[in-house]
Amino acid sequence: MRNSIWRSRAAFAGLSLLLSACNQQLPAWDAGKLVVIMPETAQSARAQFERELAQLFAEQLQVTLETITIPQDETASALQRHQAHLAAVSLRRETDMAALQFAPSYQNVRELVVCNHDHPPPRKLADLSAKRFAAVAGSDQEATLREARENMPSLQWQARQNLTQAELLAEVAAGALDCAAVNELQLADAHNYHPNLIEALEIATPSRLAWGFPGDADPELLSQARIFFTRIRQDGTLNRLLDRYYGHNHRLDKMDAAAFIANVKTTLPHYRRLFEEAASITGEDWRLLAALAYQESQWDPLASSPTNVRGMMMLTEDTADRMSVSNRLDARESILAGAQYLALLKKQMPERIPEPDRTWMALAAYNQGYGHLEDARILTLRAGLDPDSWSDIKKWMPKLNQPGYYETLKRGYARGGEAVILVESIRNYYDMLKRLEPGPASIDSESISYRLIKPLKRLLR
Repeated sequence: MRNSIWRSRAAFAGLSLLLSACNQQLPAWDAGKLVVIMPETAQSARAQFERELAQLFAEQLQVTLETITIPQDETASALQRHQAHLAAVSLRRETDMAALQFAPSYQNVRELVVCNHDHPPPRKLADLSAKRFAAVAGSDQEATLREARENMPSLQWQARQNLTQAELLAEVAAGALDCAAVNELQLADAHNYHPNLIEALEIATPSRLAWGFPGDADPELLSQARIFFTRIRQDGTLNRLLDRYYGHNHRLDKMDAAAFIANVKTTLPHYRRLFEEAASITGEDWRLLAALAYQESQWDPLASSPTNVRGMMMLTEDTADRMSVSNRLDARESILAGAQYLALLKKQMPERIPEPDRTWMALAAYNQGYGHLEDARILTLRAGLDPDSWSDIKKWMPKLNQPGYYETLKRGYARGGEAVILVESIRNYYDMLKRLEPGPASIDSESISYRLIKPLKRLLR
């Protein structure tokens, strides 16, 4: 395919290089590097989703991906100045943004007015004139507001620069603003931190999100983008990625999220060093281990269940014996053993299974056992879906409690639906911890004991 691209692009590449010399533009994308504008918040689900999409596109083109970040209100001008080949920042396709060209849309999201529930919400857009109302400058939400103002000239808002939607919603939650314009995905994430936010109004028709290209973009690059989005939509890749990054957003209710945030402030500091120690031994993110422990025990080292599962990481007797744990109610022993057991489950899986699916599957196996995970993968394969994709497996794992399914499998009955709920909840807690506890963990290696590392090494042979 690359040869055909080069042949079809020969004349344009020469012209692009000439323009580059005259105007200091980027080299043509098929010279080996694709430069893509990414969202500014690098750790957000949106940024990670866009980065993975862009990487897949670069692989299709057989070029190297280079990413840059630019404020969203400067994206259009940056593209027109040819600072990048495209912008993967979820632009609203309906908008004539400085005569940009667009790839096919890949996601529809509702654009909302979100308010603090402590004050009477607006019943219609006209009511916003009496509210302290803001949108991020240059965002899709501001574009929808401009469209709405064509029919309502009195509509006004504050256009806030150098601010993210998450920061805007924090202001609404704190009472510094009455309302803000965001999309439904941004609200779903913010609900975990600010339960006093409510959806008041829809601004306009849902946005069809798409990548943006310069108005004079290379026709072959646009053609390749159309081929790319058609392919990933048809083979299920797009749906799997959307589920991977957004599918767990609505798992926690407001009470769960509020309790978790309170415990992060009051309880987690007592055990954080233990999670960091376990992370240094296993290579896992300490925040993932902490999220798992919270789901299991709410960080209670003395937790127990009627089925005799006990401790911070809620270990069974068999698992505790396997991981050489002498006292399941000892917080350090439990955390180290739980982390090692999770690493062991990941090690057992076929090497072809990618991250983060590998981690989500290991968490399901942590709850139900590796054998039941394998049964769920068999059901997924029988259904013609991908047994290496968590988004496909979680559709079939709940069927492990139905006789018509589990009777055909080696390990029999399992509470598969419980495992799915556990994994999706942990994903939410983990995302929240990454926001609440950013940056790498600080480990004082001289203070760490490695007493439990030998059993793990033995088991992983």
